[in-house]
Amino acid sequence: MELKKIKSRVTSVRLLLAGAIGLLLYFAHVAFIPVALALLIFLVLSGPVESLHARGVPRSVGAAVIMAAILGIMIGLVNFMSEPAQKWFAAAPHTVRLIERKIRPFEQFMARIGELRKSAGNLGTAPQAPQAAPAPSPMPEESGPEMLLDGARTVVLSGVTIVILTLFLLAGGPPMLARMTAAFASDLKSAHILSVIEKVRSEVGRFYATTALINVGLGMVTGFAMMLCGMPNPFLWGTLAAILTFIPYAGATTTLIVLTIVAFISFDGVGHAIAVAGSYLAIATIEGQFVQPLLVGRRLQLNPMLVFLALWFGGCFWGIAGIILATPALAALKVVATNAAGGQQLLDFLSPHKTGHRVGQEAIVEPDVSCP
Repeated sequence: MELKKIKSRVTSVRLLLAGAIGLLLYFAHVAFIPVALALLIFLVLSGPVESLHARGVPRSVGAAVIMAAILGIMIGLVNFMSEPAQKWFAAAPHTVRLIERKIRPFEQFMARIGELRKSAGNLGTAPQAPQAAPAPSPMPEESGPEMLLDGARTVVLSGVTIVILTLFLLAGGPPMLARMTAAFASDLKSAHILSVIEKVRSEVGRFYATTALINVGLGMVTGFAMMLCGMPNPFLWGTLAAILTFIPYAGATTTLIVLTIVAFISFDGVGHAIAVAGSYLAIATIEGQFVQPLLVGRRLQLNPMLVFLALWFGGCFWGIAGIILATPALAALKVVATNAAGGQQLLDFLSPHKTGHRVGQEAIVEPDVSCP
């Protein structure tokens, strides 16, 4: 009886602690988001830095070179996308008028249905005099330039923080992780914790590096397919597909919806829109069902429902950053559960089916969570 009370108290304390951590992460997201993104970038880029270090290049130099290359690629990508994006926004008024023209029959049909429902609801009731709606109270509005300046300031500060933290993490490498874990645990526990961290770093970094190469290929194939379909700015949509595919389920679905809407706006016939949607769906299916399992192997398979919930709560807590971090957090948690002595229950909870469990050996992970 006493043991049950103790277990109940421990469970209550854990729930309260989890709630407190959740509130802290939600209200202090401005401080935690750059740290979490820096940790993710460290996991992805630590492999190349350690490879350069094994060839005699100091970690700090390797980290600076790789970060400079990544920033250069990002700037080039922005320049590549800026011109077609500007053309697309310049044509926004014409696009809006085109959308209005194409959806006007649907609006009229829905309005007619609404009138019929209202007429049916008013049968047998006396007409009532219309009541004047209360005037809305004036609310202070922040000017557009001020909002843009505040947003730009936050983005710049967060970006600088992410770059600096990532450089520190990459320059410190495994020795820094060993010192940090040794400060809070005994030598035996420290060695085990460091081993788990190394496996998380290796597995997650290898997975996302391979996924990045696959997504680049998917973006190029999508761009050529959109060109063959006659889509305007085809490689803009290929780049969008490559970026969004990093988000499981939601990324491919969002890309399909965007391409279908753009095709519906750009072409007069429905056949063109079906061709665009069908071509991307075929490309995404081949990528998700054949290319990913073949190149990535049996790694990081996660319960689809948990992935969806992680994306949902990540977006609610941290917005776009939470969506980006949701899947890596689950993947890292699964690698930790695989290598932990008491992690079998957590491993079964995270996996879509029952898995084996080994401690102190290579992490057992299965196919990725990408979907067509």
